[in-house]
Amino acid sequence: MNLPQRISLLEKLGIYMRSQDSEWLEAKKRASLENGWFIPPFIENAIAQIAEHWLQRKALEEWATGENIGLENRTPKKIGLVLAGNIPLVGFHDWLSVFISGHHSLIKTSSKDRILIEHLVGKMIQWEPSLQNEMNFADRLTGCDGYIATGSNNSSRYFEYYFSKYPHLIRKNKTSAALLTGTETKEELEKLAEDVHLYFGLGCRNVTKIYVPAQYDFIPLLEAFKKFSWLSDNHKFKNNYDYNLALYILNKQFYMTNGTILLIEDTSLFAPVSQLNYEFYSDKNTLLSSLANHPDLQCLVGNDERLIPFGNSQIPALTDYADGSNTLAFLNKKMLN
Repeated sequence: MNLPQRISLLEKLGIYMRSQDSEWLEAKKRASLENGWFIPPFIENAIAQIAEHWLQRKALEEWATGENIGLENRTPKKIGLVLAGNIPLVGFHDWLSVFISGHHSLIKTSSKDRILIEHLVGKMIQWEPSLQNEMNFADRLTGCDGYIATGSNNSSRYFEYYFSKYPHLIRKNKTSAALLTGTETKEELEKLAEDVHLYFGLGCRNVTKIYVPAQYDFIPLLEAFKKFSWLSDNHKFKNNYDYNLALYILNKQFYMTNGTILLIEDTSLFAPVSQLNYEFYSDKNTLLSSLANHPDLQCLVGNDERLIPFGNSQIPALTDYADGSNTLAFLNKKMLN
C-alpha cells in the first residue's frame, strides 16, 4: 500500500472507532472486564482522542508530509513494538507511526491492554487482507530490524541491553506537573481536575504534582476536584486511597483531602494513585527554568503561553511524542539508512 492508501484506511478506522458496531462494542466491554482500571468512560475518552485528533485525513497528511514520508513505498523494515498498558490504547501511537511510515510491525502487547489494539489491527486486516503479513502479534520479539519499547525505568535498562545491537527507541517512566498562580478560575481548576484524574492518574500525561505560590488557598482546588468524586466508586481506586490515607494518619503526617484525592507536600514529581503532590515556589520564571527539559516530565500544564493549557494534557497532537523522541523521524530516517 502507498501512503494515500494507508491514510484512507486509517481514516476508515477512525470512523469505525466512533461507530456502534457490535463487534467493537463487545471488544470494549471485554477490555473493561479484563482490566479494572479500564472503566468504560476512560476507554471512550481514549478512543475519542485517537479518532477525533489523530485519525483525520488532514492531520495524517500533515504529519506524514512534515517528516517527508514518501507517497510511494520503499523497502519496509520489521519493527518490534513493546507496548505499555497503563491506560487504554497507550501504545496506539507507536503502531500508527510504524504503519503510516510503511514499515511492518511485530507487536508485543501488555497483558493489561491487549484486547483493543488486537481488535483494531484485526479489523484493518479484515478490510485489507494484504496486511496480514505486515502486522502481527507475538509474545517474544525476534528477527526485527529495529525496536520501540516502553516500560518502567527498570525494564528500560533490560530493553537497552537486549536491543543494543539494533536501532532502538526506549522510553522510561514519565509524569506531568502543573504550575498554579492562585488566580485560576473555577473552570480552569475543573479542567485541571481532568489532567489529574483521567485514567485514574495512571498516564504519563497525567498531572501528579502541582507547584503553588506561598499562601496558596487549596479550598477552591479541592472543591473543583469534586467533579471526579465518583472515582471513589471504583474499588481499585478506593483501596489505594484508603491505604494511603491510613499511612498518613498513622505517621501523623499533614494531608488535605476532599474525600477522593489526597494532597501531600512532597518534592517528588511522581505520586501514587489517589494522591497529588504539591510544592511551594517563590519565583515562577526560576521554577520554569529548573523544570525545562526535566528528564521525568512529559507535560507542564498552566495558564501561561509556554505551558500546555489546563484540560489539554491528555489531548496530544500527532507530533506530541512520548519522551520528546520523534518516532516518525526514527522510522523514516534511521531505519532507512
